[in-house]
Amino acid sequence: MENNYSLIMAGGVGSRFWPKSTPQNPKQFLDVLGIGKSLLRLTFERMQKISSNDKIYILTNESYLDLVLAQLPEIVASQVICEPQRKNTAPCIAYASAKIFAQNKDAILVITPSDHLILDVSRFKELIQISIHTAVQYSRIVTLGILPTRPDTGFGYIEFDRNADRAPGSVNNVIKFQEKPSADLALSFLNSGNYYWNAGIFVWKASVILDAFSQYRPDLFQLFASDLEIYGTEKEKMTIEKAFDLCEDISVDFAILEQSKNISVVLSDFDWSDLGTWGSLTEHLVKDDKANAVVGQNVFLYNSTNCLVHMPNDKLVLLDGLNDMIVVESNNMLLVLKKENEPSLKNYLKEIEDFSANLIK
Repeated sequence: MENNYSLIMAGGVGSRFWPKSTPQNPKQFLDVLGIGKSLLRLTFERMQKISSNDKIYILTNESYLDLVLAQLPEIVASQVICEPQRKNTAPCIAYASAKIFAQNKDAILVITPSDHLILDVSRFKELIQISIHTAVQYSRIVTLGILPTRPDTGFGYIEFDRNADRAPGSVNNVIKFQEKPSADLALSFLNSGNYYWNAGIFVWKASVILDAFSQYRPDLFQLFASDLEIYGTEKEKMTIEKAFDLCEDISVDFAILEQSKNISVVLSDFDWSDLGTWGSLTEHLVKDDKANAVVGQNVFLYNSTNCLVHMPNDKLVLLDGLNDMIVVESNNMLLVLKKENEPSLKNYLKEIEDFSANLIK
């Protein structure tokens, strides 16, 4: 494990988990499952199977430094790579890759979001080991593809050869990354069998990803990797602040993955959930005989079915006659939303952005 570095992406604001998730305390730092551990904590414990504690790095916004250190006492401040501005995933990955490469030219990087739920950690570790072998032996950029179970329009897809081996753990060349599709296209992807969900979990040698930045995004390479001597010195902070001022807001998918011809996908069969919405959380919570999922010790439901209720333990709540609803309370903010309207939540929040921002200051 001496060359295995885990990079946990933890800079998002998680607006679709409002009102629990706010810009000041986003969802990766919350115990949304009601088990006493945040999503970040669960991810960190999973990555301890891949890397030693001193080689686990958190990529986040500088405003979340204290939150990270409070939840992960096993690491030190130098392991929290703080972006001074939110510029999507490509700049922060270029920054982190260059910083770690400056320390260890043989570094292998495992990139993972902080807000995914993976219960079968043993199988996850096995597939990461296959990915690491592929990345090292063949100098490939490796991504994990998740076997789709439904025609979901909320995920990106990875296309590979229709005639390729589809056994779990198989490694295949990526033909193309597909953006979030329409419902009809998602159904065709599901039926074809050679499209897997893009989990956003990547494995590569630091040298390989920096070569890719040099080839496909020389602007980002120049900003973050042209002078490796600055890392770990007083010049680093000023250089990185200037780099983020100048760099484009762009994802690593657009910047590198959609252009590179050097990508493999490991077909993965571990349980996986992108906890992007309240609805996605429901399937992981215990339900009563009316299909209601409840977090909160003092919630009483009557004549209600198929609801998600998430309440603080110190709140006494009585709900009657609700069907297919999401009810969440946090910090004097209350969400009562039809499940079918959850895709509109971000639009609703934009309309009340100024008012809600004042409430949570």
